[in-house]
Amino acid sequence: MDGILKFLTCGSVDDGKSTLIGRLLYETGNVFDDHLETLKLESARIGNADGKIDYSLLLDGLMAEREQGITIDVAYRYFSTTARKFIVADTPGHVQYTRNMATGASNCDAAIILVDARLGVLAQTRRHALICSLMGIKHILFAVNKMDLVNWDRFRFESIRVDCLKISEDLANLNLKPDDFTCVPVSALNGDNLATMSNITPWYNGRTILNWLETIKSVSDNSEKDFRLPIQYVIKPGMSAERWLSESLESIKPEEQKNFRGYSGRVASGTVSTNDNIIILPSGQKSSVKSIYIGDTTAEKAIAGDSISITLKDEIDVSRGDCIAHEDSRPELSDQFKARIVWMDQTPLYPGRMYRFKSSFGYAMAEITHIANLIDMSGYQKLSAEKIDMNDIAEVEIKISKPTPYAPYKENRETGSFILIDRITNATSGCGMIEHSLRRAQNVHWQAIDITRESRARLMGQKPALIWLTGLSGAGKSTIANIVEKELFALNRHTMLLDGDNIRHGLNRDLGFTETDRIENIRRIAEVAKLMSDAGLIVLTSFISPFRAEREFARSIMPDGEFIEVFIDTPIEVCEERDTKGLYKKARNGKIPNFTGINSPYESPESPEITLETTKGSPEELAGLIITYLKDKGII
Repeated sequence: MDGILKFLTCGSVDDGKSTLIGRLLYETGNVFDDHLETLKLESARIGNADGKIDYSLLLDGLMAEREQGITIDVAYRYFSTTARKFIVADTPGHVQYTRNMATGASNCDAAIILVDARLGVLAQTRRHALICSLMGIKHILFAVNKMDLVNWDRFRFESIRVDCLKISEDLANLNLKPDDFTCVPVSALNGDNLATMSNITPWYNGRTILNWLETIKSVSDNSEKDFRLPIQYVIKPGMSAERWLSESLESIKPEEQKNFRGYSGRVASGTVSTNDNIIILPSGQKSSVKSIYIGDTTAEKAIAGDSISITLKDEIDVSRGDCIAHEDSRPELSDQFKARIVWMDQTPLYPGRMYRFKSSFGYAMAEITHIANLIDMSGYQKLSAEKIDMNDIAEVEIKISKPTPYAPYKENRETGSFILIDRITNATSGCGMIEHSLRRAQNVHWQAIDITRESRARLMGQKPALIWLTGLSGAGKSTIANIVEKELFALNRHTMLLDGDNIRHGLNRDLGFTETDRIENIRRIAEVAKLMSDAGLIVLTSFISPFRAEREFARSIMPDGEFIEVFIDTPIEVCEERDTKGLYKKARNGKIPNFTGINSPYESPESPEITLETTKGSPEELAGLIITYLKDKGII
């Protein structure tokens, strides 16, 4: 038996994915008699009065799936034949569930993509073929289903087969061509060419789907690759592991338990043995393996996929997210990558916006610095783009906040993949595959500076801070910020006021008012304000800054307690009445596109340090509230 094969079914909606797998389970004797009787009753309940069995019900487990006749979630099934064991992931076909399909593909070695013989190759067919190839799947079979509905027309099948081969050629242009590309004419409902050859297709001399699945060579074992152990947990007495130490590892002497320190994780690739020389990254510290535990049992060796705990012969600092590797095959470190991503969020991705980056080696902050191209589904052409929408696939450049170990995805799925997480909603926004490190990441280093921000602040006799005023145009931000700065100046404080309009005359004069430009506008301001606070200044900024994500980015790069968000809360009706610059009138007349509050959104702060309602006080009174806050916090 050639190992367990993990494969998925995918394709457009209603192509018959669940029916194909359900029928395959039946044809291979993996449906018990009592299950079959239940299936007959359930088929009759949903309307199959002719007595035919709806094999898709074996996969569609959710009530919503059975009622709608569609797959929503990824359904996993386990079955076997005399030749092999299988794990199959039945994935949804709707475009809105592309994220589910990508999730299912990420752990599979082969894919069956269904094509409705009546409709032929569709955009979703091409999208799924691309995602499968991106996820490293090297064996792809196109099951041209519902051939019985086109009277088993050989020429129809050949036409679709040519279109499928065109997909293979297009993938080759992206350096993603699979090793195995096969087309099979089938009827999932009737079982033709699934487990046995059908006499209805004498003109087809290829393989059945089952024969293809049984003869696929297993993907190379991860244990053959370089050893990588991402640390997920540090075990030491006094923590929750204390019970584990005393009850499970009876081989450890009581006196040794007091000094026990183990490092736990799942071996991503390679093998490790006791006495192996290892290196910890990113610190670069070296040691050797003292002992290995798999569960509560000591072991001399562990391989890829094992969940282990190891101890080292030296007392060195190892933390969660670190990587343990063999000293003579250490991974590269980088903080800038070229990557391909599948975007899963309804909110588009814009360059400059910050996300949480999660890989096998923990978390970091990430910024998409550049969208290299968007991959068009019609011919896999590379198109220029200013944003990435939900279900789009793109090539991007990404910068993260700290160097992390990596390998290109095509070499190692475990250490070449990552996800991007929205910092506000904590939802997974996209999944990515690293192509390579950007060379500039290896040539740009932090320069050590002897004079610290604390030293500069002491010289000025004050504490640095960034006071971030946000609100609609005409809310009164600039007026209040100007009064606050004058008050601080009178108190002999060193300040700098950055105003939105003034900045656009110089630093940001190349930016417009599209969503992409607004994001970049605030990113630049945040970085400049951070540098000024490093000089010891109290910095005030007066910007609409309409998006929470960019304001949160500004907060994230400042030390704790030094970012003060001030929401100038003014109803839009009041702002329009003021309209000192005539901007609202122009926006209402369609002369200003992307004007915040009219045809572009403003996301109010959820928990600002200060909220000022301008309808309940004069600018001087409201400025006084900011001064009082700064005094109470010990900033002035």
